Amino acid sequence: MSDDIPANPLAWHSVKALSLADMEAIAEEAFRRLPDKFRALCGDLVIQVDDFPTEEVVREMRLQSDFDILGLFQGVGLPFQSNSDSGRMPNMIWLYRRPILDYWAEHEETLGAIITHVLVHEIGHHFGLSDDDMEAIEASVE
Repeated sequence: MSDDIPANPLAWHSVKALSLADMEAIAEEAFRRLPDKFRALCGDLVIQVDDFPTEEVVREMRLQSDFDILGLFQGVGLPFQSNSDSGRMPNMIWLYRRPILDYWAEHEETLGAIITHVLVHEIGHHFGLSDDDMEAIEASVE
């Protein structure tokens, strides 16, 4: 048994699942740990945590299940924005709590590393970055 897991089952009686607010706090901390220059370019980016994607997202992305997506960028990426854009909603990154927790349960990664990965990946879409660029940014956080 791992050193950080209590051997006494009664020690678990008060442990609760990670809430939306808990995951949002982890995501905010992960965002704060990203390189300053990268964060500064995010501008009006909004990070939102929800249990699952909406039915509309599931349908539009042709997902087989609500668990098939960990996060989503919605908006107009910086490379595609124009000064004539007016009245548009802020760009948003959605992190989906239940699929992330399910992924965490099935893999050897820490929850913080998974959330950071999803966040960097979705912000990468915001900037139109390549997978190599995103990997380099993610590596700089660790």
